[in-house]
Amino acid sequence: MTEASHDKPLDTPARIGIIGTGVIGCGWAVRALAAGAEVVAFDTDTDMAAQRLSETIEIAWPSLTKRGLSTNADRNAWRVTDDLTEAVADADWVQESVPERTELKQRVLADIDRAAPPQTLIGSSTSGIKPTELARYCEHAPSRLFVAHPFNPVYLLPLVEIVGNEHTTPDIIAKAQALFRGLCMRPLVVRREIEGHIADRLMEALWREALHLVNDGIATTEEIDAAVVYGAGLRWSLMGTFLTFHLAGGEAGMRHMLEQFGPALKLPWTKLEAPELTDGLVDRVVEGCEHQAAGRSVAQLEERRDAFLTDLMALVEQYWPEAEGLPGRI
Repeated sequence: MTEASHDKPLDTPARIGIIGTGVIGCGWAVRALAAGAEVVAFDTDTDMAAQRLSETIEIAWPSLTKRGLSTNADRNAWRVTDDLTEAVADADWVQESVPERTELKQRVLADIDRAAPPQTLIGSSTSGIKPTELARYCEHAPSRLFVAHPFNPVYLLPLVEIVGNEHTTPDIIAKAQALFRGLCMRPLVVRREIEGHIADRLMEALWREALHLVNDGIATTEEIDAAVVYGAGLRWSLMGTFLTFHLAGGEAGMRHMLEQFGPALKLPWTKLEAPELTDGLVDRVVEGCEHQAAGRSVAQLEERRDAFLTDLMALVEQYWPEAEGLPGRI
């Protein structure tokens, strides 16, 4: 794990088909380019897709260069097509990242399944839909379809949740794990299909509580974000939830923590149901976020975020041995 460029990992696919070029699709494309792969991206609006991808590369490449690029990395090794068959025909792996609508994803994935060679792996970036539901109309080789849920920015954050459908074999999951390690990612296999997988279910719980705090006039968006950034967030970036609470129990660890604070779980400290998104709540959330942005564009905020994440990930890797399991520096 050094700042220098590293050799292309053995399992890095040579060509990747990206279906959909929104924020997530472009993020996947840039990560693949940084790992030394060639990218063929599909979108019905090729001009807009090319513009979005070019802009994402421009934003991401300085941070990726600092993290360490593959010796084969080529920021220009991509093209956009409006022919789905062309995008998937020679791909080692295809990643679907179209909008989060079940019927749309089912239709697109069925088209990919028909067009892609049977050995080609197919991942979906869905943040919440079960893979068996996504594979409903895949008749060619449905077992090779799985959820591969990344986190924004995809080109920097290493976590990818892998969830197989009811037909997926352990061999396919193993191939998917190797593939994502080849992209210098940290694959997390979800043991059972569940809506929202793991990480988004956790984030959704925090998001609902945050909306209640704003709605009830208890805190502003800026105050809530400060509570996360300067409190729990700093600990979570190193230890996560359970190990953080393990330390809260003192020398006796988690057992003492549960004995001491377990009864509080029955107190009304949280609200599980989301508040109604009234016009008033929407306005307060939007106005709060615009105040926090302080006139900075989304692109400027993304640049600031990426610089921070690059430095933070390097710091976490110094203190957490598990980070050494991440291949390369991408």
